Amino acid sequence: MEDYILDYIDQNDFENHVALTIKEYNETLKGMDLKRFNKNLIDPIKLLFDKNVFNKSYEEIIKFEIQRQKDKSNNNVIGYFHQNIFKYFKNCVVPNEGWDIIYSSQNDVTYYVEMKNKHNTMNSSSSAKTYMKFQNHLLNADDKETSICALVEIIASKSQDIEWVITLDKKKQLPNKRLRRISIDKFYEIVTGDNEAFKKLCVQLPITIEKIIKEQDELKTDEDTVISELKEMDTDILLALYKLTFKTYEGFSWD
Repeated sequence: MEDYILDYIDQNDFENHVALTIKEYNETLKGMDLKRFNKNLIDPIKLLFDKNVFNKSYEEIIKFEIQRQKDKSNNNVIGYFHQNIFKYFKNCVVPNEGWDIIYSSQNDVTYYVEMKNKHNTMNSSSSAKTYMKFQNHLLNADDKETSICALVEIIASKSQDIEWVITLDKKKQLPNKRLRRISIDKFYEIVTGDNEAFKKLCVQLPITIEKIIKEQDELKTDEDTVISELKEMDTDILLALYKLTFKTYEGFSWD
């Protein structure tokens, strides 16, 4: 008998969601060309310092930057996994906009959720914006008396379901039981009633991922062409990077 331990999500739904998440990785598997590499404008000065401070070649530093960019895309994919899995959970909705998740509990309380991958990725400005969005909902929404606004963190500093209090304009806000900061394990418990629901997901994931990958065609990683394209621009990679980023700047023409 096949191992499947999640009683709060149908096995086919879970496997389809894992398969869709793996499919999202296909963009990362594509080779990185120079145009994509420089989509947000590479900083040659930083790469110059990195090369010398870490005693690496430009090829090594560029490969590291390629991996960093791909890893950023992968973080977005994992965000997709964590958010969209809730559309398969009872009484949960994943809206197209506004909120990441809305959960209507059996005791007539509705959770309006903003989800973050990691607890330390929100700066003060981002925290303030989210906090004020929560406050506005609790002040103006038709269901404000039965609403809870929650910041749910996948990688939280610890397991928690606490009042979320921040400082705005140097003033510490008053606690409000309807403004919450919740780790993902506690949110799974709220939604499923099982305090080990998230742990079970973590146990099930490697089994299901291995199964899905075996059923798919072999995942193929394309070759990155960034370095060869830079060398076509100039055999001196630093000059090629300057030409790439500073081509419209005064004095940066070596033609």
